[in-house]
Amino acid sequence: MRDGRFLAVGDPDDLVATYGGTLDRTLADKVLLPGFVEAHCHKDTGGLWQYTYVGYEARTDPDGRSWPGCTTFDAVVERLREADRLLADPNEPLLAWGLDPIFWSGDRLDRRQLDAVSTTRRIFVAHSNMHLATVNSALMEAEGITPDTVAEGVPKDVSGWPLGELQEFPAMALAGAAFRSFFGRQRSDEAIHLFGKSARNVGVTTLTDLGTSNLLEEAIVSQWAGIVNHGFPTRVVMFHGAMQNGTVSDETCAAALVELRKQSTDHLRLGYLKLLLDGSIQGGTARLRWPGFHHGGPNGIWLIPPDQFADRLAPYHRAGLQVHTHANGDEAVDVLLDAVAEVQAAHPMPDHRHTVQHCQLTTPGQYRRIRALGMCANIFSNHAWFWGDQHISITVGPDRAARMNAARTALDLGVPLSIHSDSPVTPLDSLHVAWAAVNRLTPSGVVVGPDERITVAEALHAVTMGAAWQLRMEDEVGSISPRKFADLAILEADPFELDPVELRDIPVWGTMCGGVLHPAAGVGD
Repeated sequence: MRDGRFLAVGDPDDLVATYGGTLDRTLADKVLLPGFVEAHCHKDTGGLWQYTYVGYEARTDPDGRSWPGCTTFDAVVERLREADRLLADPNEPLLAWGLDPIFWSGDRLDRRQLDAVSTTRRIFVAHSNMHLATVNSALMEAEGITPDTVAEGVPKDVSGWPLGELQEFPAMALAGAAFRSFFGRQRSDEAIHLFGKSARNVGVTTLTDLGTSNLLEEAIVSQWAGIVNHGFPTRVVMFHGAMQNGTVSDETCAAALVELRKQSTDHLRLGYLKLLLDGSIQGGTARLRWPGFHHGGPNGIWLIPPDQFADRLAPYHRAGLQVHTHANGDEAVDVLLDAVAEVQAAHPMPDHRHTVQHCQLTTPGQYRRIRALGMCANIFSNHAWFWGDQHISITVGPDRAARMNAARTALDLGVPLSIHSDSPVTPLDSLHVAWAAVNRLTPSGVVVGPDERITVAEALHAVTMGAAWQLRMEDEVGSISPRKFADLAILEADPFELDPVELRDIPVWGTMCGGVLHPAAGVGD
């Protein structure tokens, strides 16, 4: 290595003889892989740990502490009561995250259960998919959410009262001060540092904050630059989220992002855009082709009206910006592909690499169009484990569940592929993401869609070079190659020598970023 980059790769004795220096055996008993590249996660990965975790699965926080899952409504309520007791200021809202009602049969958790925690303190609980939230009656009263509230994504009971569930961001914004506090406190310096710690713990050396920061605010860009460019344990690629444009036009935003790209450094990349078309499959807000949801619920929520999407995309495409679009359902993918075809015909841009994010129900025909249009796919492989059983029995049924997150089909059809965690929706962990794509196991032991499994080598390529390609960083990260940054995932076992079922269990010693070692939490304690 030299100046934070790989100078040459080969036999150690030959390298020393040719280039001089000494042989460092610090990591002689470890397994060195290219640093993992997470191409779809969010800064909330760190910031959410400032709030109370009430998710179904056990999780480990950035400092290495394990939090048991809340596997019943009563467990959720009890953890919230404990958090309520710890808040001294009665006016401070109780903020929590990770809720996932799909795991419980019968009624969904609503304002009634949260009222059992407190009838006076405002409570805001974000669901694990981050597309929904549940609030209590005290918050509804404070923010004027009543039977007279007319808004998409605010379900009501038979008497006309809102249930307390708020579906998608416009509806969640009705929670007012608690909503703003929930997302606002994640803008702290501490949240960014926790984000970096989380990555270091799992071997990730390039993080992508996909659309959760408003990069039109100069103060936000300066904050990230001041932290990431000075000893941060990972590189960070930041996408501006167009949903945060406010009154700024797409044309003005595109021009601003072109200028912002000039501020990119080796550690902080800027000048990318994220759009959202639909919501969450497990939350019932994604847009699905016929026959819709297996459970018979309504066909989701459009976050951008389909007839407006091409017009929203066009200014960014014309400006030469790469656009990644959240499209979970296959109906949403249809709208995205039609829009890309339209703007590409009007303004041809070679090698644009516009990317479909999640593309969970994408069909073989749609993958052929993705390839023909020069697009990429970033697949949410973790769904097989975290919600595979529920997709089989509740959301889409066994046939479509077997075709979800179809990495094998994408690769066979020549689509540039990455796989991701969407952290904090699922834990930031590239080995787990790869394990899910290789094994496609559900918690009940079902292999959901065995024909869509990929090999260990293909999965590890997807979380290294595949992701680097999607971020236009293939000449800088993703492999241990001369001239690339000296970024490594440092493991305690060789993933190619283990049973593929053990892939997610490999301990991570830490990372190297630009030649600097960053041991994981607990290493050396």
